[in-house]
Amino acid sequence: MSDDQVPRFAHWRDDARDWCTGRAWPWRAAVALLLAWQAGRAFRDAEAFHVFRGITFGAHEFGHLFFALSGSEWLTVAGGSLTQFLVPIGAMAVMRYYRDWFGVAACGMWLASSFADLAPYIADARAMELDLVSFTEDGAGHDWNYLLGKAGLLFQDQAIARLDRFVGFLVLVASIARAAWLLRQMHRSSGMSPDSA
Repeated sequence: MSDDQVPRFAHWRDDARDWCTGRAWPWRAAVALLLAWQAGRAFRDAEAFHVFRGITFGAHEFGHLFFALSGSEWLTVAGGSLTQFLVPIGAMAVMRYYRDWFGVAACGMWLASSFADLAPYIADARAMELDLVSFTEDGAGHDWNYLLGKAGLLFQDQAIARLDRFVGFLVLVASIARAAWLLRQMHRSSGMSPDSA
């Protein structure tokens, strides 16, 4: 790690600690528990509803439409899955820009659920048994059958799905750990200054 990177991460840690000073932690703890539970549902049951599912689905479908402007069939197909990751990452960047460190952790839980939501779709690449939603009259093609087929990885669909879930689980654990750290900092500093948000 370079000398430039260490101070940057230390600065972010110190900035997050300063941001926590005087902020109310109880309601944020309730929100963190709710979001962690909802994101966890995506990992426990692929069919279960969770608060992130609708907006993730919307981002996925918008991604197909947006990347269709590129004129590339591959990018149009990949754009759905790509966008369902880019939207929560973009939301994290916005939260970071406005120094809402708790918002960054919350968006991380959304990103984790997005990984979990995608895993069954990847795992279905060969079987193509899932009911798919499409904007076309003749029904939807299977994104991951097409993408893995083009890459010569169709018979690796289960392994890739497991990797996707594992990465999502790591993101979830990191996001929960970050939220817990922030809540601890807020609790420690409670009473030092009035809550500003």
